[in-house]
Amino acid sequence: MVMIASSRVAQGAGSPSGDERSPFARLTELLAPHQPGLPLINLSLGEPQHALPPFVGEVLARHIAEFGRYPMAKGIEPFRQTAAAWLGRRFALPRPVDPDSEVLVLNGSREGLFLAALAAVRYVPPRNGPPAILLPNPFYPAYGAGARAAGCEPVFMPTTAASGFLPDLAALDAATLERTVALYLASPANPQGAVASRDYFVRLKALADRHGFMVLADECYSEIYTGEPPGSMLEVAGPDFAQVVAFQSLSKRSNLPGLRVGFAAGDRKFLSVFHELRNVAAPQVPMPLQHVAIAAYGDESHVEENRRLYRQKFDLADQILGTRYGYRRPAGGFCLWLDVSAQGGDEVATVRLFKEGGVRVVPGSYLARAQADGRNPGAGYIRVAMVQDPATTEQALLRMVQVLDRTEAR
Repeated sequence: MVMIASSRVAQGAGSPSGDERSPFARLTELLAPHQPGLPLINLSLGEPQHALPPFVGEVLARHIAEFGRYPMAKGIEPFRQTAAAWLGRRFALPRPVDPDSEVLVLNGSREGLFLAALAAVRYVPPRNGPPAILLPNPFYPAYGAGARAAGCEPVFMPTTAASGFLPDLAALDAATLERTVALYLASPANPQGAVASRDYFVRLKALADRHGFMVLADECYSEIYTGEPPGSMLEVAGPDFAQVVAFQSLSKRSNLPGLRVGFAAGDRKFLSVFHELRNVAAPQVPMPLQHVAIAAYGDESHVEENRRLYRQKFDLADQILGTRYGYRRPAGGFCLWLDVSAQGGDEVATVRLFKEGGVRVVPGSYLARAQADGRNPGAGYIRVAMVQDPATTEQALLRMVQVLDRTEAR
């Protein structure tokens, strides 16, 4: 049985310094001594740059007076009904989601993913050993922050090419699972774009049932794909969605990262505890923004256009990158995960791309943590967020090839 690394092999569990800093703060520090060699193209931040849906302004204007009222923490009833109906249309659920007890509005999924760790500690029965929260490695920073805030030990599960860029469930030993409070899973994965199969979801649900932990399924990229639509952990969660909560957001699906509206859906008993926590600890979501979200979840045309643009950009990557840097078109999400170990490694390649090509990306090691053997599964990779328009993306990819091929030849 392969042992999974805890945070204690790095710089101390719970420490906010060193490796625990934001990857973007570390990137800013790395590039601070340098100037972009060409007009800057920013592909570091996963902030969609496609056009906003056309109905946003109209809906806001129609509900502007509702900024003068405190919203309910759980979300207005029309929003919860719309979210539940969308889930039912989009996924093959075992039964319809109850909008009254199985949906909570969120200030974007990041807030929900963070606070869910605190709720899980309150909800899950006492663990057999020091409580732990399992994270894919690399991972979205909110997972680690939530684990530390909950007083749990972050345990990092490497997601590498060998494991299909998803956590290797067979590598989780019984002692770790017996003290697990929650496991975060991102599908499609950020940054690699891997999509979990139904069989993978079934195996994870069986582990959660056997060991009594929560599955916190981050499905924020579920609507960005180039092949088959990704499934949901809720599809295999059983008739009560027990021990499973899925998180959704409009940031990626609808190009609305500034709206800060998402939702959590699933296990009603857990969501009751989650709601109690959010009711005193989280800001409510303004009602006009929830009405925009209702319109967004009721419309698929802008989402289809969004996918078309991403497909166009991945077509460009297919043509320009070919098989360079281990490139493979991802199954979901909008990021490239490129192996630049032959180009000097992730930090060296990031600096050269910025200095010589004016392209800003993120070193993969900044998105991950060292495992027990000292290896960082993100080292040697760069993450490239394909968020710009197709013409700008084409220019960026051409610059990247020019710089990286020249770097390899040195």
